[in-house]
Amino acid sequence: MGFFKKLDRASGLIGSMAETLHADLGQGLAEGRITGQDMRNAVMACMGCEGSGECANWLSDHAAGAGDTPDYCRNRAMLHRLRAD
Repeated sequence: MGFFKKLDRASGLIGSMAETLHADLGQGLAEGRITGQDMRNAVMACMGCEGSGECANWLSDHAAGAGDTPDYCRNRAMLHRLRAD
């Protein structure tokens, strides 16, 4: 898979994971709780993860929402900071 396809896939997985956890990435950016650099780092971390296929399956299984990320999620801490209380 080429670089830009991996980039697109990782961005999609992060967005889907955020939705599943009820974490608002846009609001986090607007409020300054995360930065553009944080988002770039999150995408790069996701791109480097070998569990993207497993992640996609996990997201499919948790389409109604989830209280936590899978244990292997490299963006767990950031996503938890952005969760709605």
